[in-house]
Amino acid sequence: MTRRARGGRAARAAANAAAKPKREPYIKRNIPEYSILGDADLAILEHNADTLLEEVGINIEDDPESIEYFVKAGATADGSRVRFPRGMCREIVKKSAPAEFTQYARNPENNVQIGGKNTVLVPAYGPPFVYSKEGGRRYANIEDFRNFVKLAYMSPSIHHSGGTICEPVDLPVNKRHFDMNYSHIKYSDKAMMGSVTAPERALDTIDMMKIVHGEDFVNENCVLVNLINANSPMTYDSVMLGALKHYARAGQCAMPSPFVVSGAMSPVTAAGVAAQSLAEGLVGMALTQLVRPGAPVIYGNFVTSMSMQSGAPTFGTPEASSIINMGAALARRLGVPFRSAGGFNGSKIPDAQAGYESANSLQTGLMAGVNFMLHTAGWLEGGLAMGYEKFIMDADQAGMMAVFAKGVDMSENGQAMSAIAEVGPGKHFLGCEHTQKNFKTAFYQSNVSDNNSFEQWVEDGSLSAEDRAEKAYKTMLAEYTLPELDPEIDAKLLAYMEERKASFPDSNIS
Repeated sequence: MTRRARGGRAARAAANAAAKPKREPYIKRNIPEYSILGDADLAILEHNADTLLEEVGINIEDDPESIEYFVKAGATADGSRVRFPRGMCREIVKKSAPAEFTQYARNPENNVQIGGKNTVLVPAYGPPFVYSKEGGRRYANIEDFRNFVKLAYMSPSIHHSGGTICEPVDLPVNKRHFDMNYSHIKYSDKAMMGSVTAPERALDTIDMMKIVHGEDFVNENCVLVNLINANSPMTYDSVMLGALKHYARAGQCAMPSPFVVSGAMSPVTAAGVAAQSLAEGLVGMALTQLVRPGAPVIYGNFVTSMSMQSGAPTFGTPEASSIINMGAALARRLGVPFRSAGGFNGSKIPDAQAGYESANSLQTGLMAGVNFMLHTAGWLEGGLAMGYEKFIMDADQAGMMAVFAKGVDMSENGQAMSAIAEVGPGKHFLGCEHTQKNFKTAFYQSNVSDNNSFEQWVEDGSLSAEDRAEKAYKTMLAEYTLPELDPEIDAKLLAYMEERKASFPDSNIS
């Protein structure tokens, strides 16, 4: 016998969905940042970073132009090893790097403010594989890439379209950036990231954004954020720095990010990792300001630990959370936005391990005051796989984080004294005026969790969280509609891509 309540429950869910508040383009944190270190200890880390830059130095490989920038600014070079006078990089960054800036989206309603008390949540980046309950683990293709762009576009708690949301291995390595950029532009109107896998691909990305936004607008405004990884320990290469310089010259945001596995690419201790990461980040950030003073920049920090038994990287650990927290505090002292944290986990499927490791990283990142949270949604298998169901689960967590970040409502309505007075002792609040006024928006409504009775759960099919997330992503893709794009701009993008692709042969070597 079917319960009549099921139809009522569906109707109530539809009514609640219609009553949801307008989507916010990014999180405006109304809670204080939490720092695990005080100013004296943070100053020690800054001192240690400057000591590393002064005494050990940074290798800059196959890039004499970048070395020349630093030498002219006061550094010394011995071949590829560059050493920096104490405080030099810090002074360059503090002098001209903006503490906060706007990244403009194709749709102005989706512009994001990066820095300050703001947090922008961004999909995972770079996995060569995808995972779904239906199809298992397999190599990603361009259709997967488009699907994840669509899911990010449709997810109200994901603020950004991201970059290499998965690696479409069915396309030539040296040309796939065209299709990835175009997918972000065509299938979403949120802000996006650019290609960094070769300096010329950065130029292609800039050219495509000039078609979308206009050359003058791109020259004067940030429309791209771009991930520039250091080759930790203490090394940059010409590929990353070449992309960084192109983006900086165009006034676009570079995000220098040391890529550290503690114990392999840095010391095992949190304080050692924090100092080394800051030293590496300072060099990348300083170069952006030498190329174009005032260019937006984000201090990036990707840190994980490793299993000392197997050598495999581990995620969602307390050590990594400590380093994320220190990095955020150091970025605030430097006066630049900070990128770190995300839905990090080492699980192969979206199971309990994936959930608790991701929650550890996401929530500690929010409390630390991360401004640009790359890898918020979809991350599986230490970043090797992009998960369809995992994306939905993480987006649900992102929605919860946004509610928490609003802080406590201390208005007259929030204090609810009239409701308490109306109900009095020994009664319930279900029918009081205050509850009737607020019930539709009082609590976060998850599209993944099941809070019904055991009997109702069984009647509904005994679905797991993964089952419900599978249904959610398939429904979203089925209901997706294209955002509006000027047909003339679309035609120019396609013509540009066709001409550029025809100008050089395919290659599967990066």
